Amino acid sequence: MYREFEALSERGGVLGAMETMYQRGKIQEESLYYETRKHDGSLPIVGVNTFLAPGDARDEHQGAELIRSTEEEKQDQVAAVRAFQARNAQRAPVALAKLQQCAAGGGNVFAELMECVKVCSLGQISRALYQVGGQYRRNM
Repeated sequence: MYREFEALSERGGVLGAMETMYQRGKIQEESLYYETRKHDGSLPIVGVNTFLAPGDARDEHQGAELIRSTEEEKQDQVAAVRAFQARNAQRAPVALAKLQQCAAGGGNVFAELMECVKVCSLGQISRALYQVGGQYRRNM
């Protein structure tokens, strides 16, 4: 228990550990450990990997065929996003700037996102937020 406090202290406290993304890495490690144990059965979870109902549909789902989009469907979606962006080309920069100001100022980002999605695509919003807070890249 105290080992974790010592590990945080060695990294300059909570803020120092946040800068090196120590906490995020630990969460990801623990999540992977949990999922591995769940899937190999060493961590029994009732209804998930043990004591399953007799009519469990797991076998049925494992045999399900994945459905992939055709090239035409992909191009239709790309065209729809581009048309959306073109329709909102005048309003998007203002909405994105407001979102960036809100994120940088510690405001209610969710409320601003709800307004932003009316005129901006996911890619536009993501790029705007990356400019404010950076983009997470896990150290391997």
